[in-house]
Amino acid sequence: MTLIRPTTGRIPIDLRELWHYRELFAFLVWRDIKVRYAQTALGAAWMVFQPLAMMLVYTFAFSHLAKVNIPGIPYPLFALSGLTLWIFISRGVMLGSDSLVSNIPIVTKTSSPRILIPLAAVVSVFVDFVIALVLFLVISGAYGRYPSWRFAFVPPLLFVAFVLAFGISLLLSATNVRYRDVGQALPFIVQLWFFLSPVAYLLQTPGHSWETAIQALNPLVGLILAFRWALLATPAPHGLLVVAVAISFTMLVVGLLRFERLERTIADDV
Repeated sequence: MTLIRPTTGRIPIDLRELWHYRELFAFLVWRDIKVRYAQTALGAAWMVFQPLAMMLVYTFAFSHLAKVNIPGIPYPLFALSGLTLWIFISRGVMLGSDSLVSNIPIVTKTSSPRILIPLAAVVSVFVDFVIALVLFLVISGAYGRYPSWRFAFVPPLLFVAFVLAFGISLLLSATNVRYRDVGQALPFIVQLWFFLSPVAYLLQTPGHSWETAIQALNPLVGLILAFRWALLATPAPHGLLVVAVAISFTMLVVGLLRFERLERTIADDV
């Protein structure tokens, strides 16, 4: 006689099980990319139009109206370099945080690892990042500026950005199933996060001071400054990047622990 008892405690992530469901993961990524622009007149052209339109708006608002001057760098390139990374992180967090709620049939009617759902949502945004990065390189070439050896640091920085977006998505997606307040508050929080990050403006880092310490609490500060250093040869962020990496991986660990804790009751709560 076999006695089946429910497990207690958190449900650890089984890497072998994740590999077993790799085809489902690939399907979820492809579906998220395809559905995002399904039944739209412009289709995938939205991936180009959105960062381009945002760059033009910020160029007009900050460069022409606010008279923001970036020494040695054309403002459109300055803005687009920040927007390229911001679009990846913000869309990854938004889609990943809402992924479990928007995939109720998969959550309630299959036994596949639920962590694949927010993971696929964040991975699908890589396509948007690549297109935005290509757009940046094209516009940068039109200004006569071409990538240097620093461009080799773009993939590691993108990986850290992925860790940050995935960690936040794990934390919020599981919480959003039980408390739908997350879905209501997240758009406002992401918009506030944008203005607290040096996406479209020049951030002064006054060395070792309380202002720098407060800035370092926002991991996007170090990531965006490092990303601009890799693309535009701006000053390196130094300690701000170290703090951003530490916060990103800490967020991933916290997100994993939170997701494992709530995964047992996700199907009931949803």
